[in-house]
Amino acid sequence: MADKTAPQAAGRAPTVDQPDKIRNIALVGHSGAGKTTLVEALLAATGTIQRPGRVEDGSTVSDHDEVEIRQQRSVNLSLASFTHAGIKVNLLDTPGYADFVGDLRAGLRAADAALFVVSAVDGVDGLTRMLWEECALVGMPRAVVITKIDQQRGDFDEVLTACQDAFGESVLPCYFPCEAGLIGLLTGRCFDYSSGERVERDPDPEFLDRLAEQRGALIEGIIQESEDETLMDRYLSGEQIDVKILVEDLEKAVARGSFYPVLATSVPHGDHPGPVIGMRELLEVMTQAFPSPLEHGIPAVTKVDGSPAGDLTCDLGGSLVAEVVKTTSDPYVGRISLVRVFCGTLRPDETVHVSGHGLADRGHEDHDVDERVGAITSPLGKAQRTMSSCIAGDICAVAKLTHAETGDTISSKDAPLLMAPWSMPDPLLPTAIQAKSKADEDKLSQALARLVAEDPTLRLENNSETRQLVLWNMGEAHADVLLDRLHSRYGVEVETVPLRVPLRETFGGKAQGLGRHVKQSGGHGQYGICHIDVEPLPSGGGFEFVDKIVGGVVPRQFIPSVEKGLRMQMERGVMAGYPLVDVRVTLHDGKAHSVDSSDMAFQTAGQLALKDAAGKTQILLLEPVDEVSVLVADDYVGAVMSDLSSRRGRVLGTETVAGGRSLIKAEVPQLEITRYAIDLRSMSHGTGTFSRSFLRYEPLPSHLAEKVVAEAKE
Repeated sequence: MADKTAPQAAGRAPTVDQPDKIRNIALVGHSGAGKTTLVEALLAATGTIQRPGRVEDGSTVSDHDEVEIRQQRSVNLSLASFTHAGIKVNLLDTPGYADFVGDLRAGLRAADAALFVVSAVDGVDGLTRMLWEECALVGMPRAVVITKIDQQRGDFDEVLTACQDAFGESVLPCYFPCEAGLIGLLTGRCFDYSSGERVERDPDPEFLDRLAEQRGALIEGIIQESEDETLMDRYLSGEQIDVKILVEDLEKAVARGSFYPVLATSVPHGDHPGPVIGMRELLEVMTQAFPSPLEHGIPAVTKVDGSPAGDLTCDLGGSLVAEVVKTTSDPYVGRISLVRVFCGTLRPDETVHVSGHGLADRGHEDHDVDERVGAITSPLGKAQRTMSSCIAGDICAVAKLTHAETGDTISSKDAPLLMAPWSMPDPLLPTAIQAKSKADEDKLSQALARLVAEDPTLRLENNSETRQLVLWNMGEAHADVLLDRLHSRYGVEVETVPLRVPLRETFGGKAQGLGRHVKQSGGHGQYGICHIDVEPLPSGGGFEFVDKIVGGVVPRQFIPSVEKGLRMQMERGVMAGYPLVDVRVTLHDGKAHSVDSSDMAFQTAGQLALKDAAGKTQILLLEPVDEVSVLVADDYVGAVMSDLSSRRGRVLGTETVAGGRSLIKAEVPQLEITRYAIDLRSMSHGTGTFSRSFLRYEPLPSHLAEKVVAEAKE
């Protein structure tokens, strides 16, 4: 039976006293590229853990959540820290599946550089291309590591070419693999791993031509990015440039985000025995070329009221500014907040200010509250390693901040500040749920509140029209994880139910209605009679009530009762149970009784009159129509436009967008796009995105309306 316990180090966390000794690095790449396995290898190579765990066994440091162990893939952002050559490296392992892009962007927010992990077997996918573009927009330094170079189907050269096609000409290898290990292009040396140890020697003769060719390309690439303008002339004149100068220029270009080195690694496991290759080379780039927090700017910061906060830098003695990049709830420890400190120093037991703004539409109400910081730790899987403090530039975990949610700002209670939120995609896949029992219903609201606090890509909607509880999420995998957590973490059983789109009803023509509510049963009876005319209004016209009673046939005190009854019936609908809209109702006649008439009698008469009128004319069902904007690679434009047309959509036009993409605008009924987030991802191989906004209501085609009415009657 596999060992389910990750071989983790406990005790105190690695510490440094200055930000220039910290590197915050996000591991980015598609699911299955080998990010989690690479984390294990790096932790083992630096002595942080005794032996690496395996994803298949559920024994890795990064994937310690029950859901991750069951699904054998990362669904959470996780932190693993180690020290190498006096530098503390905070590795942020991000999920590679598109549904968990919220955790991925949180990892990029906390990082100062990104390491793109690409499999030599699977190559570059659409999501990885999109993430590279996102990093380029914010100028984040990047490097590429090609994994699985030892596997039979792995092709380093083919994947390198794919990376250069996808990411640009400044993506150049610093090493290339050979049978024994790696050959360094700058040093010209072979790093032989065949004995299980790294041995440096001269390369075999058959690699010399390739070494000369690729070394020349790398040197030219480095010189082009060099700040020394004379270097290119010296190189072209035949001067041998000192390797030390080239390495220094390479490191500076990587830190600036203008040059992207490619490395190669192999982490044997299972059916692929052999030595671990490339860890020392990768650690050198991480610690020497990637920027420290001092070289990476702080996100925009204001005072809580929005006024300027002044210039802030990564200063240990500055005013505290930190951000909650991830919130999790542990059934034993409670709420744990993963925090990146941008300025100042965070210490245990101090009182800080917690601010959260700008996510009210997703269930995160604006809040400003003072809280006491508990223990500060550095997580390593399930283990929490104690930290005495967390300095500017570092990342830590803080326990029991009861109000802190993902995206919140932590600052000094005497000088509260607010960081601009990072960009989060809108959740566009609705999943309607209901509790399985009354006991589950009692626990559901609290459990959902905790999930919303953890995940800004989740939006909770309690739809008053359809009377459904709807989780708006990023995709099926995201929904599965949320439902799994409700069950396993909070003990709440729910079931999914078909989503109801909020349809409306309206009158298709004019009609008259009689409402007669007369009951005599000994003692006080009920008596209310009213005559109404109903006519449709233009779309968006709402409800108009016109009083044309003359002669007091309906006493003045009961006219509002008729209107109230009409409004009550409109909310319930007159045909399929959907709200009635866009009508004008005129009350023109009626009868009352001096003893038996009452407010309730005329309310009931109003309801009966509206239903009577509905039976005398056509009732139309109205469906909501959204304006949809789809951003997709040019290769998929035809397929997307054809698909939108098949959904009763009206394509309004397309426009060209940079990067070989097009923006398609269309009007599509909501009934046709409830699962569009899944379908578009399939059509575009994960590269398409879309947004939607309500436009108007339109009549539902008769054949579909008949189906809806039949279902309502059942």
